[in-house]
Amino acid sequence: MNPDPAPGVSGGPVPPTRPGLVATYRRLWPYLWPYGRPDLQRRVFLAFGLLIVAKFVTMVTPFTFKWATDALVAVIDRKDGVPASLPTGLLAAPMLLIGLYGLSRIAMAGLTQVRDGLFAKVAMHAVRRLALQTFEHMHRLSLRFHLERKTGGLTRVLERGRGGIEELSRLMVLTLVPTIVEFALVIGVLAYEFDWIYSAVVFVMVAAYLGFTWKATQWRIEIRRRMNSSDTDANTKAVDSLLNFETVKYFGAELREAERYDGSMAKYEKASTQTYVSLAVLNAGQAVIFTIGMTVVMWLAARDIMAGRTTIGGFVLVNTMLVQLSMPLNFMGMIYREIKQALIDIDDMFLILHRNPEIADRPGATPLTITAGTVRFEDVRFAYDPSRPILKGVSFEVPAGRTVAIVGPSGAGKSTLSRLLFRFYEPQSGRILIDGQDIAQVRQNSLRAAIGMVPQDTVLFNDTIGYNIRYGRWDATEAQVREAASLAQIDRFVSALPEGYDTPVGERGLKLSGGEKQRVAIARTILKGPPILVLDEATSALDSFTEREIQDALDKVSQGRTTLVIAHRLSTVVNADEIIVLDRGVIVERGRHQDLLDQGGVYAALWSRQREADAALAILKRAEDERITTKDAAADRTKEPALAE
Repeated sequence: MNPDPAPGVSGGPVPPTRPGLVATYRRLWPYLWPYGRPDLQRRVFLAFGLLIVAKFVTMVTPFTFKWATDALVAVIDRKDGVPASLPTGLLAAPMLLIGLYGLSRIAMAGLTQVRDGLFAKVAMHAVRRLALQTFEHMHRLSLRFHLERKTGGLTRVLERGRGGIEELSRLMVLTLVPTIVEFALVIGVLAYEFDWIYSAVVFVMVAAYLGFTWKATQWRIEIRRRMNSSDTDANTKAVDSLLNFETVKYFGAELREAERYDGSMAKYEKASTQTYVSLAVLNAGQAVIFTIGMTVVMWLAARDIMAGRTTIGGFVLVNTMLVQLSMPLNFMGMIYREIKQALIDIDDMFLILHRNPEIADRPGATPLTITAGTVRFEDVRFAYDPSRPILKGVSFEVPAGRTVAIVGPSGAGKSTLSRLLFRFYEPQSGRILIDGQDIAQVRQNSLRAAIGMVPQDTVLFNDTIGYNIRYGRWDATEAQVREAASLAQIDRFVSALPEGYDTPVGERGLKLSGGEKQRVAIARTILKGPPILVLDEATSALDSFTEREIQDALDKVSQGRTTLVIAHRLSTVVNADEIIVLDRGVIVERGRHQDLLDQGGVYAALWSRQREADAALAILKRAEDERITTKDAAADRTKEPALAE
């Protein structure tokens, strides 16, 4: 089979060749033959048993038609070809055979449906297990992997992979294998019942049919690959645009987004049209090849009837057998294409499943043990891209129970420190220690359980307020959830809502204001109760009044905890035990707030600029308030005469 680029993983590595059917089935076999599930294994045995029985019944059905035809011919011959006044007794044999024909067709359909029903649970169990395994693995992969990919593309890989497993199981077990068995039986019956030349004609016809189908389908697969690629691109653009709904509105970019989406859909339209045209070519070619083969076989049967070597029933038999064979053969193009596509979709899933996480627990990793909560960075160097170093030998310590703030201009590497602390990335050199334990040597789940994070951009799940708070500790009681909300100063707001803690927050929490979202994030961190706290610019996106309220809540949360504050607004860190000034990946100053101001260096300059900006904003706000007050007073004066009248 020709290799095809992976349509679902945008920017992902594409192997030079795709695994074939046998290799893919070998991968899937542990899921289709689930060890430890004897109930499902019995279903596999029963399904294959019914498959064989159903195909033998399928072979009997044309014979019942043949026998009924020959019986009717015999009756008519006995009556000199005048069937109008035949006695009931003479018609008994043909009528019984016709009934047998009907019963055989019912048995054939019934056995097929029972087989499909039995195997469905096996196939869907495989789909569920592999999809869950892939979903879990996606969460284990590194942050870099997810930043380099588009979420819409990843979800399409998962969706298509699930569909591919279902399709491959159904097509192979329920369609392709039965067709092969039926074809073998037809060849054998024709050779035994008539002559080897019948079998040879059918064999050549089927070979030509499959050869043409393979060639045409190869052509169609390339078209379908382009169609899937444009479909993924359109889906990704739609998801990205809708997730950024507000941004689109801010910039009046609806037309631009529609044009981008329509550009992808135009490619999808073109590829889809080509798909339908190629399908028409495939169907027409299949019909011509099959019709020629059937005509030759029927001509041979007619010749043998005229020579007295077979009966009219034999003519009916070959016709019925080939008509029955035509039905599964008609699907061979679809089967080949769908199996090929399923192999691609499953392989895309396996590409993700077999990708090693960038950050993994090392052999012999032990759980992190928190005794005090001291965090230490020792000569940490890191770069996302080797050509652009971000951290250049950063060393500092956050003593247990103290608060250390990291400040500096944008791009200095402040947020990178929190990502390294969470082990989303590994430093190229240096160590990060917690209570003397190198975090590279401990289990990631124990590390992250010990650290709480309140980020700048809080994204909530599209569920209720209660669900999002409880996310901090899933086994928390209702009282503990309310206590955490109270400490985060959001309990009063939630209690005033008609649905209370069952109030939906919307996609990404868009139904809440920025301050409300931050309070929910603080509440779930309080509920988690971590000994180490990271505040990553948690108030930089808020107004001054909301910032003061949120800062009060954060100060309460920080009490008694080792706290690392990554700050943009310096007013939030004036009470920190130590302030570290980071610039271009190196520590340029450190000390307490007043000491740094007295030095008159980078921190003092940043403080001065922010004070000037805050003062300018305050003047603008006062002017706006005065304008509104003056406007309201003027409006009141215009109303007084009317009231007097």
